[in-house]
Amino acid sequence: MEELTFKFGAMGSSKSAEALILRHKYEEKGRKPLLIKPSIDNRDGAGIVKSRVGIEHDAIIIDDSIDILELVKEGNYDIVIADEVQFFSKKIILQLRKVVDILNIKVTCYGLRSDFQSNLFEGSYWLFVYADKVEVIDTICHCGKPAIINMRLDNGKPVYTGEQVKLGADESYVAVCTEHWLKGECK
Repeated sequence: MEELTFKFGAMGSSKSAEALILRHKYEEKGRKPLLIKPSIDNRDGAGIVKSRVGIEHDAIIIDDSIDILELVKEGNYDIVIADEVQFFSKKIILQLRKVVDILNIKVTCYGLRSDFQSNLFEGSYWLFVYADKVEVIDTICHCGKPAIINMRLDNGKPVYTGEQVKLGADESYVAVCTEHWLKGECK
């Protein structure tokens, strides 16, 4: 029986790299992986999953209008690999659950657990509800402790208010431990 797995970590924990490596492993063995990402994530261009370590691959853009079950059936895929799943809606997470339960196809999801205010994202919340397996992808704070929160920066200074979603990378966010998040220390 296949599983729905949610692998989460703070920014810089190599989530996208792991997703791309998993896709490569399946393709290398003659299997057919489906790599997907949410339509809101256009930082690296539409339809591209890119890691900070420099690897990238084309991906299918997903929004609430897409029937993932049909997409998987029609494409005869062996696995679904989803990146940036925190931005998915409950509807999409339920579709991924159905890919496992109805089609018996493995789904592995990569994303953030929480936002810069330490609130769960919608997609992450529903993955905690529906995933068979949840795994942390570790990264470290500048102090060496586990980094579990993404601190949002504005001109290099921590901010704690604003919209939940603001796309950005190292210029806008830094992964920190809870102590440094509470103190507002990013370096």
